[in-house]
Amino acid sequence: MTRTSPRRPGGRPRRARRPGYPAAAAVFAVGMAGTTLPTPLYGLYRQELGFSELMVTVVFASYAVGVILTLLLAGNHSDVAGRRPVLLCALGFAAASAVCFLLEGGLPALFTGRVLSGFSAGLLSGAGTVTVLELAPPGRRSRAGLAATAANMGGLGCGPLLSGLLAEYAPMPLALPFLTHLGLLAVACVIVLLLPETVPGARPGARPRPRGLYVPAEVRDVFTPSSLAAFAGFSLLGLFTAVAPSFVSHTLGIGNLAVSGLVVFSVFLSSTVGQALTGRVPVRSALPLGCLVLVGGLLLVGASLWAESLALMVAGAVCGGLGQGLAFRAALTAVGDAAPPAHRAATVSSFFVVAYTGISLPVVGVGALTMWLGLERAGLTFTTCVTLLVAATALHLVRHAATTRGR
Repeated sequence: MTRTSPRRPGGRPRRARRPGYPAAAAVFAVGMAGTTLPTPLYGLYRQELGFSELMVTVVFASYAVGVILTLLLAGNHSDVAGRRPVLLCALGFAAASAVCFLLEGGLPALFTGRVLSGFSAGLLSGAGTVTVLELAPPGRRSRAGLAATAANMGGLGCGPLLSGLLAEYAPMPLALPFLTHLGLLAVACVIVLLLPETVPGARPGARPRPRGLYVPAEVRDVFTPSSLAAFAGFSLLGLFTAVAPSFVSHTLGIGNLAVSGLVVFSVFLSSTVGQALTGRVPVRSALPLGCLVLVGGLLLVGASLWAESLALMVAGAVCGGLGQGLAFRAALTAVGDAAPPAHRAATVSSFFVVAYTGISLPVVGVGALTMWLGLERAGLTFTTCVTLLVAATALHLVRHAATTRGR
């Protein structure tokens, strides 16, 4: 017996309704949440495995290595293979990462889990964003852009909040967060299978073609200050995700893992708000303004380390997150607009490589300094260096804008 599709009153078959861009944004958020899920749990791993603060930052930084490798080797693969296969692959890497943490096999398992998480984030950052934008109706592109932003940074913020709450108030603190995430990933996979493919003639079996790094000469005047601002902003995010929980527990004596997760969540939430505000401020003004706000956040973070104040730490997270979000989206827009179409993908990938370098190298430096100076002095050294970098970048941008207006 043959089944026929239900028909509209005019006699035409009714097409099956498929999920739209909000569903794709939800998939994006679930995938990104896994990359920060272990953040409040590092203290528990330190107790079990007995490794140092430096090793915590090295384990964290291995995630950035996975992201950068993926951006270099397969960042544009969804343009050929299609969005759905790449999204499924990213979710698969996220699931494999969760399994590594569930095995609790010591440092090798933690390193493997973080690198796999980086692979997932590297694929999602491109394919997830583009999928959300492509599934949006023409009149809702602006909303879709905001949805992609919220899914990216919001997902990163929800990871530590979820694991902190579960680890503090539910049984199996080192297992339940990852089991919960595996369940969410399963739902996300079903959603991806229901999403329409937006790449015409997609070839799922195609091999990735590495594109490498390239910044055209005509873009470098825009690329240099923009990438430095992104580097500094991601350094702040890295500091919070790798070191803030240790500061909350060891320096402030607050052992509640939910509080640690909430502190990290606040910086990503503020970044999401900052990126949402970028559309209301011209890019030329948003980038230096974001840098100046980021400087204010860094000063508050430094003050919180010196005064051992949780309130100042949260204030620094909110202010710094706003500045990072405002500057990051403005910088990305400036680089994308300045790049010639033939080299836009490679230029934007180079921009993200600089940004993700900022989330890893400085944080490892903080971990190394902690061995000799202690957490507070190491954090103060870090915030001083990054503050000087951001202030110099903001000054350069202001002078450049003044020179451009004077021509």
